[in-house]
Amino acid sequence: MILFPTAKINLGLNIVEKRSDGYHNIETIFYPIPLCDALEIKNMDENFPSATDCDLKITGNKLEGNEQDNLVVKAYQLLKRDFKLPRIHIHLYKQIPSQAGLGGGSSDAAFMIKLLDERFRLNLGYAEMERYAANLGADCAFFIRNEAAFAEGIGSNLSPMDELQDLLQSYYIGIVKPPVAVSTQEAYAHVLPQRPATCCKDIVKQPVETWKNELTNDFETSVFKNYPQLKEIKEELYRQGACYASMSGSGSSLYGLFKESPKDFSSSFPNCYTFAGKL
Repeated sequence: MILFPTAKINLGLNIVEKRSDGYHNIETIFYPIPLCDALEIKNMDENFPSATDCDLKITGNKLEGNEQDNLVVKAYQLLKRDFKLPRIHIHLYKQIPSQAGLGGGSSDAAFMIKLLDERFRLNLGYAEMERYAANLGADCAFFIRNEAAFAEGIGSNLSPMDELQDLLQSYYIGIVKPPVAVSTQEAYAHVLPQRPATCCKDIVKQPVETWKNELTNDFETSVFKNYPQLKEIKEELYRQGACYASMSGSGSSLYGLFKESPKDFSSSFPNCYTFAGKL
C-alpha cells in the first residue's frame, strides 16, 4: 500500500507565551500543500534477514542520520506496542525538503500511522490516530486529517478552518528553499513572546491582498537578521507578483501565494530548491 504525505505551510505564526515546561505556546494556521513524499509498506517475508522488524529504505532527497531514528520507524514502533504488527518493509521517497519548516518528517510519521491503520485494519479512528501522532511531534497530529486548521498550544490543539479551502482554491503557491538550515532552537531563542493585536485566524478571513501588512511570522525578524538571504527571497517573491509571501515555520523555506501560475519560477531562484503548483 502507498500513501503520499503532504507538506504544510504556516499562515501566520505568533509565539504568544513561554510555558513553564520550557516549550512555547503558539498561534498559527497549518495549511496542506500539494508537495508530497511517497510512503509504501509491504509485509516482510518471514525468511528475510533483518535485524529489525521494520526495514526502511529512503530514496529521493538524502536524509542525514540513522534510518532507524526516522519518524516513520518510530511511528511503527509506537503502534507495535499496542497492536500485533507483522515485520514490514518501508520505502520512503523524499521530495519535501528537510529543515524547511514544511513539516515533511511530521507528515511522514502521521501518514505512516494512517497507512498502518488502513493496511492492518486497526480501526483507530481520527481521534485515536491524532493521539498517537501527538507523541511523535507537536505538528504531527495535524497531518492525520490533513485539512486547514488553527493550531494553539504547542501546535497540537487543532480547530478546523474549512473556509480557507474555498478562499485559496484558486491560488497558486511557489516554494523556495535555499541551502540554509535554521535551527528551531536558535529561532525560538531570539523571539520575545507576545500576543498579536489580531489573531491570525481572524486575519485570514480577510481578502488575501490584505494579509501582507497584518499576517506575520514572529520568527522572521530574528531569522532574517541572521540569514539576510531569506529576506531577499521574500522580497523577490513579491517582485514576482505574489499577493502574500512569508517564511514557513522557523524556516528556511519561503512561499508566495499567486493569483496566476508563476512563470519561470525556478530560474528566478538559482541554487535553491523550488516547487510551484496549484493549491
